[in-house]
Amino acid sequence: MPKTVGDLTLYSVDDLHEQLGISKMTLRTYLREGRIRGRKLGVSWYVTEEAIREYFNEPQEPSPQTSKKKSDKQYRYIVQGINDLVSETEECETIDEVISTLKEQAIISLFQVRIVDKKSDEITEIIKAREFLERHA
Repeated sequence: MPKTVGDLTLYSVDDLHEQLGISKMTLRTYLREGRIRGRKLGVSWYVTEEAIREYFNEPQEPSPQTSKKKSDKQYRYIVQGINDLVSETEECETIDEVISTLKEQAIISLFQVRIVDKKSDEITEIIKAREFLERHA
């Protein structure tokens, strides 16, 4: 049974397994890899309805406030190696700059991209380099 926090409904892996018929192991893999957006609270994963819609490519119409907030934000991007073998870090101002930096790398799977809000200096997302390229290239 989904948890409700205020007006937010959170679905556990068990809930998604029952409703979607996808194995629990597959769901956990998708969550770990970032295919489905979710948060781990303690030992359990939770997913919002919006994240489920995103996964199935059914975007819900954003409210005018939400779209205004997103368009006002400006980001900077930090491309960095994800292990001790690759210690490179490159800060980029544009998506094109990130794409160019990633294409120069021999093994893309050894990199990730941090997306940072310029105003608050808050990391809004950390994604694998390959996923960044699929999204923006």
